[in-house]
Amino acid sequence: MVPPKAILFDIGGVCVISPFQAILDYELAHSIPVGWINHSIQKGPHDTGAWQLIERGECELNDEWFEKFKKQLSVSEHWSAYWRKTVGEGKAKARADGAVPPVPNINAKALFWEMMRTSRRPDPWMYPALKKLRKDFVLGALSNTVAFPTGILDDRGVLYTKGLTHLPAPNPHADDSEDIRDCFDVFISSAHVGLRKPDPKAYELAVKELDRVQRERGGQGVKADEVLFLDDIGVNLKWAKKSGLRTIKVDLGRTREAVRELELETGVKLLDEERAKL
Repeated sequence: MVPPKAILFDIGGVCVISPFQAILDYELAHSIPVGWINHSIQKGPHDTGAWQLIERGECELNDEWFEKFKKQLSVSEHWSAYWRKTVGEGKAKARADGAVPPVPNINAKALFWEMMRTSRRPDPWMYPALKKLRKDFVLGALSNTVAFPTGILDDRGVLYTKGLTHLPAPNPHADDSEDIRDCFDVFISSAHVGLRKPDPKAYELAVKELDRVQRERGGQGVKADEVLFLDDIGVNLKWAKKSGLRTIKVDLGRTREAVRELELETGVKLLDEERAKL
């Protein structure tokens, strides 16, 4: 197949450890049906959901927002529908009386900060691949993000810093920059541009910026179908395809398989015999 001219990456769950892992761990630890938290986040609503607002940079990360986030995770109508569907599919144990149990009591602040801490660790397969691809391709990031106020403390009272946490030597990347943006030619943060995936305008902006960089390097520009996009959320990939981009799905805990697909798409050997020690 014809290699892409540019490669566009999601960050969480692709280039760094997925915050969904923190969500899964929280659900398992608190006996919450797996998938409920992601389901309630995706239910939004799109215009006013706490998670959607913070990722578009339309509100500040503070205690008021955490209260709104908790409410988003506690909508009884969403929970009843999800519980009945889950029970119907045999994925959860129904109560003897057939009644829907109370909505799970989720500590939204603790959950959020654990998601943020988890997603500071570079992915052991995808991160080294970024370093190898940089010299041959225009690399971009299109990430749904949060803008952190200066001096914000996490749920443990610790000053939060969003830099990458590289393992020390002999890790070959121990001295790399802690700023993930340094891995890319283009970095589009939803909270800073006011657009979040899967809004088609987000993909249009990404292609426009990748095209700009490629032309500045003396190329003939980049079209949507010459961009390969990697993401871990199905709806984001669905709308990327509708916007004309090529896509690779990165499943939770399976970034090695995604890097293998990336090898086939680019023609560049990316996987080492030994797993990178990050």
